[in-house]
Amino acid sequence: MRAWCRALAAAGFLLFAPAALAQPLAEPPARIEIKSKPIGNFESRDPSRKRFGALEFRGGLELSSSHREFGGLSAIRVAADGAGFIALTDKAHWVRGRIAYRGSAPAGIADAEIAPMLGPDGRPLTMRGWYDTESLADDGGTLYVGIERVHQIVKFDYGRDGLLARAQVVPRPPGMAKLPSNRGIECLAVAPKQGALAGTLIAISERALDEAGNIKGFLIGGKTPGEFTVKRTGDFDIVDCALHPDGGFIILERFFSWRQGVAVRLRRIPLASLTPGALLNGPILMEADLGYEIDNMEGLAVHRAANGDVVLTLVSDDNFSVIQRTLLLQFTLLDQ
Repeated sequence: MRAWCRALAAAGFLLFAPAALAQPLAEPPARIEIKSKPIGNFESRDPSRKRFGALEFRGGLELSSSHREFGGLSAIRVAADGAGFIALTDKAHWVRGRIAYRGSAPAGIADAEIAPMLGPDGRPLTMRGWYDTESLADDGGTLYVGIERVHQIVKFDYGRDGLLARAQVVPRPPGMAKLPSNRGIECLAVAPKQGALAGTLIAISERALDEAGNIKGFLIGGKTPGEFTVKRTGDFDIVDCALHPDGGFIILERFFSWRQGVAVRLRRIPLASLTPGALLNGPILMEADLGYEIDNMEGLAVHRAANGDVVLTLVSDDNFSVIQRTLLLQFTLLDQ
């Protein structure tokens, strides 16, 4: 009987082992070269102009790399030193490196690496059919990522494991599972540890609308979980967000139509108004169309420079298309 069991077990192993072995292991992080072309003026029609709404243009870069997975940048977080950054692509890859500066203007990207995001089993997240990774939040070394394709949020212990961290699924509110296809979570931020929202993950959809036509958002965890909305105006959709160092909430919005093209807008919203059931709105900081150096701007980060400036960093998703560009733009927020 034991011999027969051993034979049966061996046969089972031979039957199923090829399928298991066929699952590719994740590629380790790879060093890549990211080439950069400086962008000296945000508006080429008036090179002397530096102020745009409440923002002043510091400089920008057009980025490119020969690595097959580079592109599609959908979110970014910049370290307090203004140099280190981690970004994600919408094909579930990490991109990290350092922004080099010439004065206050970005001059290039150094020490760049790229790696696939790993699922709970240590294999690429895409093997689960989880991609369209569109949003990113940093909570002191824990990174939260929103996956639009499946309306899930996962977290990574990046502080401990770096680019080899494995995803852990974050329990989602019931309403998140009902978000429309390709209109899911595009904005993630962790509320400040001091205040009524401490311990709360803030998530806002791209264009999941309530009955009044406003954009749905969620407060996940914390003492006051629930839903809220953001006033939708001018047919703009929300594509990212970031917290202001002194409080407040900055949202990045995008407009697109085949007739009018692409536009980008930034709004600031008071954080104190963010409660369950609230309808949020706030002043426009800057708006720009294709007459300016923009593309499909999808990522926003905010940090405070050593001289006290509040710096906004924007990146674009080129959709892995040869007719679009990967841009990194930086602005100083003047009206704080």
